[in-house]
Amino acid sequence: MSISSQPRTATARFVATHSVLTLDARHPYVAKSLIDAQDMHRTVMSGFQGWVDDGSPDARAQMGVLSTWALDLKAAALVLVVQAKVAADWGHVPKAALRDAPHLITVDRTFRAGDTVGFRSVINPTYSKHRTGPDGQPVRGQRVAHTKPDGVRKWCGRLFGDGHIPGRVGASADPDAISVRMLPTVSSPAPHKGLKIARAELRGSLTITDPAAFVTALSEGIGHARAYSCGLILTR
Repeated sequence: MSISSQPRTATARFVATHSVLTLDARHPYVAKSLIDAQDMHRTVMSGFQGWVDDGSPDARAQMGVLSTWALDLKAAALVLVVQAKVAADWGHVPKAALRDAPHLITVDRTFRAGDTVGFRSVINPTYSKHRTGPDGQPVRGQRVAHTKPDGVRKWCGRLFGDGHIPGRVGASADPDAISVRMLPTVSSPAPHKGLKIARAELRGSLTITDPAAFVTALSEGIGHARAYSCGLILTR
């Protein structure tokens, strides 16, 4: 994502739809999504049937679909937030699986250079591990996950800068001031055996340095595993 190559602007407008679904974690429809990352992906994408051709390989990106979720085990409630460029239809979700009617929000916000915003994001914090071939020459690095908060903050430093040097997403932050909580890895059984996604939750504040680049980051998400409920930035 070539966010940093965009021309700098003083203001930029972000428009999207947000769906907030509060679901009963004990219902089989929901429970399956909690134990299978691919099923969670299908649940999210099922709200946008008909907007693109069936089988389109980049359907999620075309519609700008991003998501995040949080589970309250005591209350047996799953809160799923889905962002998109187009309107969602959740009429197919079993009524018994819903704690409340889906809450649909139109987000229309203008960001200015110098604005400070609070944010939350669940991300897939990875880095490329250097490798060498049999001849001693560098080969393509292997993507591995950060498993500790210090490593995640290094990831944040590459994305958001150090609070003084602007980051690649049009916003800067002091990585040491970002709250990091490591989350359980999500995975998927056969036929997606081997799919394992490391996750971490970030909370903190960002200072907008390039509004247009920041709006692109809001629209497209950050990092990897964006099809699996990672990379959505929620601001307040």
